[in-house]
Amino acid sequence: MTKVEDLAREWLRLDRDEETSSEIRELLEQQHFTELEARFSTRLAFGTAGLRAQMGAGYSRINSLTIIQTSQGLAAYLLKEGIASRGIVIGYDARHNSKKFAELAAAAFIAKAIPVWWYEDLVHTPMVPFGVKELGAAAGIMITASHNPAQDNGYKVYGSNGCQINTPVDAYIAAAIIENLEPVTWDAEKGTSSGKHILNPMKDKYFERLCKFAGPCGPHHPRFVYTPMHGVGNVFMNEVMELLGTTQFMTVVGEQAQPDPNFPTVKYPNPEEVGALDLAKTTADREGTSLVLANDPDADRFAVAEKVNGQWKQLTGDQVGVLFAQFNGKSQARHTSQRLLTTAVSSQMLSVMAEIDYTVEETLTGFKWLGNRALTLEQEGKYIPFAYEEALGYMFPHVVHDKDGIAAAVLFLRACADWGSPWARLQRLYQRFGYFETMNTYWRSPDLTTTAEVFKMVRALGKPFPTHVAGRKVLRWRDLTTAYDSSTVDNQPELPSSSSSQMITCWLEGASSHSSSSLQDNGVRFTVRASGTEPKIKIYLECQSRSEEAATNGAAEALSRISREWFGFPGLAIEQKYEHLAIPA
Repeated sequence: MTKVEDLAREWLRLDRDEETSSEIRELLEQQHFTELEARFSTRLAFGTAGLRAQMGAGYSRINSLTIIQTSQGLAAYLLKEGIASRGIVIGYDARHNSKKFAELAAAAFIAKAIPVWWYEDLVHTPMVPFGVKELGAAAGIMITASHNPAQDNGYKVYGSNGCQINTPVDAYIAAAIIENLEPVTWDAEKGTSSGKHILNPMKDKYFERLCKFAGPCGPHHPRFVYTPMHGVGNVFMNEVMELLGTTQFMTVVGEQAQPDPNFPTVKYPNPEEVGALDLAKTTADREGTSLVLANDPDADRFAVAEKVNGQWKQLTGDQVGVLFAQFNGKSQARHTSQRLLTTAVSSQMLSVMAEIDYTVEETLTGFKWLGNRALTLEQEGKYIPFAYEEALGYMFPHVVHDKDGIAAAVLFLRACADWGSPWARLQRLYQRFGYFETMNTYWRSPDLTTTAEVFKMVRALGKPFPTHVAGRKVLRWRDLTTAYDSSTVDNQPELPSSSSSQMITCWLEGASSHSSSSLQDNGVRFTVRASGTEPKIKIYLECQSRSEEAATNGAAEALSRISREWFGFPGLAIEQKYEHLAIPA
């Protein structure tokens, strides 16, 4: 018997879920050893994002057994830390198996005599960290895969501070999982029946806090079309609109209003994807409405589109971010110690906008960094009205220390009541602070070895870094993998470094144009990093200029040249998002 057969038979000994156990029995009977290797040769890694993967049988997939084992590991960690008696908050979204996985997780904690605070119906992801803070719980779990495809699910963990867990806690939990692989219970019903139901009281407190923070819109509330993208957002948007007395201004996209884990009307349930908002735009055209708001399926992300002069403009995450920053920063200017937070791959426009009212601080990517940094600054007496990252994530710490698509929608409508057109307000900001054109995309990498080889080749282009990239002089080079920053006295970066992840940021000088002095850009900043959850190499590129044309042309030229110089590597395939660029595959 081969090693993979041994692993498969051990799986069958442990697994009591007939759907997944029959899947493995069939693979064994038909001797599909290649597929069995894929299922059992590696174990799904637990990290700062918890777990997220395709559902199915095997240790490399999300399933009932891996959910139980992960929960037992987390329970063991909480017991060791001496905080388990404070209980754990558990919520779930509308994906396939989400409720079942949540029930099995709850049973694992009940079996260890750890109290469970149970959301007894669908919730949007921010309700879990909100509940953790409100109840003083030891941790929180949300069963969701956010905007991933329909075949995926996930297990997202929050710490006792109501923020996503960060290093080194993830490593401690991962070790505890390996030490607790034998299931203690499969009694899912016991988990939910023994847990304390908290949906209604937590929703009441959440809406109370959100409505108080947003304030009334007044007489100029905009009409808008809303889509929850087949997710859980519709119930929450309807309830908050009712509380604010503004339901008459909202039209919901009927085909996408109800939760549907198959996401039948979109290729990917991600508002960033091309075509994802087509139904919403069609609905808005029919209703004579020029504003579209969208959430992803677990409603922690938020997207905006506006029809301007007969053409739909879908705002980028950075554009929405700077609009929020302008609104929240100015409206909270009485707090002289306030900070606005963003990430190292988001737009530099926020820093340029910062005047006497606030300062801006960057973190690494992800709300595990933004949320925890906000808490630290608040403990130091700073006021943090807002934080964002370019991937449609917006955090309002007064409500919850995580990205929140419902809060973002409510605050955006409140701001629109002051602005009128968000696109027009954005253009005024550009005219005042300059134009910032971002072009973010990614390459699909066949494996981790190829990804590492690509970054090795990039680092070999110069010692300690190349003098020129994309025909421009390098002004600053920061490599958070090797812990090097050319701009600091000791060449040590201010942001945390990690040799286990790939991330390089490069600042390039501006490029002159002979056609007009107004078409001279002020430089390019770009970051390339390896995704921690997908086989991708991502690039976040931005060009700043005094004119829109120069910013757009500068960004397009830089991205095209970097694609050829750095990523013309066999086996890499670019995700073509910009049709006007001649980027080689």
